[in-house]
Amino acid sequence: MLRLLLLLSLLWAVEGACAEGLRRVPCDDPRLPQGPSPQDPEHCVDVPESVTVQEGLCVLVPCNFSYRGSETGNVSIYWFHAGDNTDHGCPVATNNSTRRVQEETQGRFHLLWDPGTNNCSLSIRDAKRSDSGCYLFRVEKGTFKWNYYTKKVFVHVTDLTHTPDILIPGTLESGRPSNLTCSVSWACEQGTPPTFSWEGTSVSSLGPNIIHSSVLTLTPLPQDHGTNLTCQVKFPAAGVTTERTIHLNVTCE
Repeated sequence: MLRLLLLLSLLWAVEGACAEGLRRVPCDDPRLPQGPSPQDPEHCVDVPESVTVQEGLCVLVPCNFSYRGSETGNVSIYWFHAGDNTDHGCPVATNNSTRRVQEETQGRFHLLWDPGTNNCSLSIRDAKRSDSGCYLFRVEKGTFKWNYYTKKVFVHVTDLTHTPDILIPGTLESGRPSNLTCSVSWACEQGTPPTFSWEGTSVSSLGPNIIHSSVLTLTPLPQDHGTNLTCQVKFPAAGVTTERTIHLNVTCE
């Protein structure tokens, strides 16, 4: 009895820790677990070799699979870091509500599970540099368990190079208010909304922010001609910032 309790406590410790394996290594790294090759036609998964996303943005890993398991019951599907323990470790996403997921991916990695089409696509929001790495798909049904080792996916997370757009409606006239709009139309709707800030000697009142844009009411003076105006956009979930600076061209009445 004592031995059983010790074994259970060790198992719970492993599960509770969500121990990490190899991270951010290529999918062909020999240290990663390998499966049968070529791919078993009865256990097939269709995924891209890699996807690329900029920090703070979103990406979809399209996935469809087939399996031979004949047991009755619900199908549980998982995405793991390829170097993690798929039996006792924590997945990055799953449809199994009783399985704990990685804390770092909770709320950002979502499984788009459709049992009618065996869709196993993985949606990643608010991408972080630490998300870069190789990922592995797994399916369970009753006693049937299968890791799709032969078709892993590498996720590349790169620097955020997109910059905001600043729209000026017409000509800026001294003493006349104008509404300038800063927008990030390339940001994904599913992600955490970005925050906007304006910097410049002529900044006056801010209008309401829409999810992916901010309006600045600007009443320029003659001395504002040639000065800089900057719109800065921060993606708080990823901790990255981008900005655009323009030079004001103010005309006199």
